[in-house]
Amino acid sequence: MHLGAFSVSLSVKDLQVSRDFYTALGFSDMHGNPDHGYLIMKQGDTLIGLFQGMFEGNILTFNPGWDANAAELDEFVDVREIQARLEAAGIELETRADPDSEGPASITLTDPDGNAILIDQHR
Repeated sequence: MHLGAFSVSLSVKDLQVSRDFYTALGFSDMHGNPDHGYLIMKQGDTLIGLFQGMFEGNILTFNPGWDANAAELDEFVDVREIQARLEAAGIELETRADPDSEGPASITLTDPDGNAILIDQHR
């Protein structure tokens, strides 16, 4: 099951300080708005989201329907299908998408070690 583009969403204390740090590591701005407290940065196929004041802790993020450039994929596994597969496998979800809905939706879960996972479909 392909979950879509992968990124790490980091909860940062100072967006500009973090931006400068990741820029020094070779990342560049891809998307986002510092005035709204977030930036998505990219280096090759590696994506890092920097989020100030939006959530606690870090999150493993998957975006069904997107590739690593946030370009729409012609074919992808819808988040509601991912949800059904995970639940069939006995994985507990913290938040669920309405199975009768279409389009953008998300689900959240936590891995056995307490790491937060967001599967966030934007289309």
